[in-house]
Amino acid sequence: MPASDDDGLRELLSMDPVAVVGCSSTPGKAAHDVPEYLQRHGYEVIPVNPYAGEVLGREAYDSLADVEEAVELVDVFRPSGEVPEIVDEVLARREDRGDVEGLWLQLGIADDGALARADDAGLATTQDRCMKVEHGRLLD
Repeated sequence: MPASDDDGLRELLSMDPVAVVGCSSTPGKAAHDVPEYLQRHGYEVIPVNPYAGEVLGREAYDSLADVEEAVELVDVFRPSGEVPEIVDEVLARREDRGDVEGLWLQLGIADDGALARADDAGLATTQDRCMKVEHGRLLD
C-alpha cells in the first residue's frame, strides 16, 4: 500500500536492513549523504552499485539479486525511467527470497505504474520523498 500519511511513512522507516539501489561513493551527492545519514542513525545500509567496490565501508553489490543478506526495504536513487526495471528486480527477489517488504523512491523519482505493481504485490511503498527528510521529521 502506498504510504499516504505519516503512519505509512513510519512503517517504511521501521524497515531494516535497507538496500540502496544507486548508492554513491561520492560525498556530497544525495545518493551518498542520505545512506550515510541512515547508517549513522542505526540502519544497516547495503549499497547496490555495479561501478563501486565499496561504499560507506561496505561491499557494494552489482545488483539487488546479488545481495546475500536479507533486505526489508529497497531505497532507490536511480532515474524514474529505470524504476519499472527495478520494481521487476524487487518483485523477483520478493518471490525468490520473500524478504522485501517495502520500496522507497527518493525525492524526484516517481513512476505511478511501477509503484502500483509493487503495491499490488503487497509491498509498502512511497515515491518522490526523501528518506532522510522524513526520518528527521518523524523519528529524529
